[in-house]
Amino acid sequence: MAENKVLINKERCKSCGYCVADCPRKALSFSGSLNEKGYNYVQVDDALCVGCGTCYRVCPDCVFEIVE
Repeated sequence: MAENKVLINKERCKSCGYCVADCPRKALSFSGSLNEKGYNYVQVDDALCVGCGTCYRVCPDCVFEIVE
């Protein structure tokens, strides 16, 4: 059984922090870099992420994609 992977569209991220706060594995953090709109977008630590989809569900801006 393959693990899910989280892909991030950094240009959609508006730094709301919902995903960072709600990630049960603490796999998300702010990157320290800005996207084209000037927001500090999130990044995923693939070593911690299990692809549970919490970030996908809480994100109001469709930043995340869960792939197998």
